[in-house]
Amino acid sequence: MKEKAAQILRKLLSPSVRFELRKMLAWFQDIAARACFWQWEVVRFKLREDSAHDILYLGTKTRRAFAQVLLGAKPQGADNRMRLRKSAHTVLVTEVPTPGALYVPQLLSAVVPLNRSIDEIAGQYNAELRRNLRKNRARYRMQQALNDDDIASADRDMLQPYASARHGSAASQIATHEVHRVAKTAGRLDLVLLEDEVVACHLGCTVIRAGKRYWSTVRFGYPDTVFSDQKKLREVNSITTFMALEWAIENNFDYYDIGTCLARPDDGLLEWKRRRGGDVDTLGNHGYLFVTLPKAGAAEFLWETPLFAVESGKLTLHLGVPGDKSDAQVATRYREMGFGGLSRVYLHCPDTPREELLDILRSRYSHLNDPPLLETVLSPEQSPVERVVGYSRG
Repeated sequence: MKEKAAQILRKLLSPSVRFELRKMLAWFQDIAARACFWQWEVVRFKLREDSAHDILYLGTKTRRAFAQVLLGAKPQGADNRMRLRKSAHTVLVTEVPTPGALYVPQLLSAVVPLNRSIDEIAGQYNAELRRNLRKNRARYRMQQALNDDDIASADRDMLQPYASARHGSAASQIATHEVHRVAKTAGRLDLVLLEDEVVACHLGCTVIRAGKRYWSTVRFGYPDTVFSDQKKLREVNSITTFMALEWAIENNFDYYDIGTCLARPDDGLLEWKRRRGGDVDTLGNHGYLFVTLPKAGAAEFLWETPLFAVESGKLTLHLGVPGDKSDAQVATRYREMGFGGLSRVYLHCPDTPREELLDILRSRYSHLNDPPLLETVLSPEQSPVERVVGYSRG
C-alpha cells in the first residue's frame, strides 16, 4: 500500500518538487535530532592552544567532534571547567539557531555549470592539470557496470577500501544494497579503465532541482594499487573527474556536481574541486552549525578559520583581516578563496580597509562572470571593558 501511494505521488509531483520535499524532510529530521536537549553537553575548546579565542559548544557529543573538524580545531581534549563562563572573545557554537548566529553549512557541493564547451571549461584549469589531460586522457575509457558481479566487485575492491583509506574508521560507507540500487535504477556505476586495467569507478545519479538537471557524483572508488601511490592517484583521480564531466556534457546535463565535501574554505578537497571549475553550492547539505562570532576580535578569529554561511538562501563567505596584517599577508592567506557561487564576501576588519587591500580581494573573483559583492564589517579588536581596565582573556 505504501509503495503504491509512493508511486502515485511520484507521478503527480514533478522531479523538482520531489527534490524540494526530500530536502525539507531531511532538514526537519536533522533539526528534530538536534532538539534532544537532554543529550546535549556544554564544552569549551580552542582552535589551537595559543588561540586568543575559545569555543563554547552547546550540542550533542557526536556533533561536537564534527564541529571541531569543521572549524579546523587541532585535536585536543575538551575543557569542561567553568564551562558556562563567557568573555568578549568567546565564540558560541550551537546545534540550533540562536539570534545573530551565522548559519554555517556542514557540507558543500562543487558544481560545474555546463553552459559552455568542454574546451572552455578545461581552458580555466591550471597548466599542470591541462598537461596531464593532454598526455593521458586518450589512454583511458569508461565502461558501465551492469551485472551484479561487476557492481559487487567495484563496491568491495574500490568504493569501500578507498573510503576507509581516506577517513579510517570514521568513513561513511554506502550500504552494498544502496550501491546496487543506484547503479541499476537511480543512476549508474562506471568502471574506468587504463588500457585494459580497471583503475577507478564512479557512482553517480541524476538530480533535478528547479527544473535543471545535475549529474551528481555519489562516490569515487579506487583500488589499493592506485590510492597507495599518490602520484598515480592524482593522475587517475583527475582523469576520472574529467571523464564524468565529459559524460555529463554529452548527455545534455545543465550541471556536473563533483560531489560533497566539508564546508571549510580551507579544506584541500574543496580547493581541488574549485580548481576544476566547481562553484560552491548547498546541494546535498541538510545540516548546519550556528556560530555566533565573538564580540571582540572577530577579525582575528575569522583569519584563523574563515566561514561559509547561508543568508536568505544564498551562500556567503566571512573573512577576517586583523589590523596587524600586511597586504602581502592578506594576498597570501586568501589566495585560494576565489570560489564561484557566492553572493557576498564579508570582510571583518577593526578599521576601514584601504582601497588597495579591497582591490587585492576583489581580484580573487575577477575571473567570475558574476563576482560576489564585497562588504566590510567593522569588528573591534578589544571590547570597551578591555581597553579601559585591561580585561583578562583567560
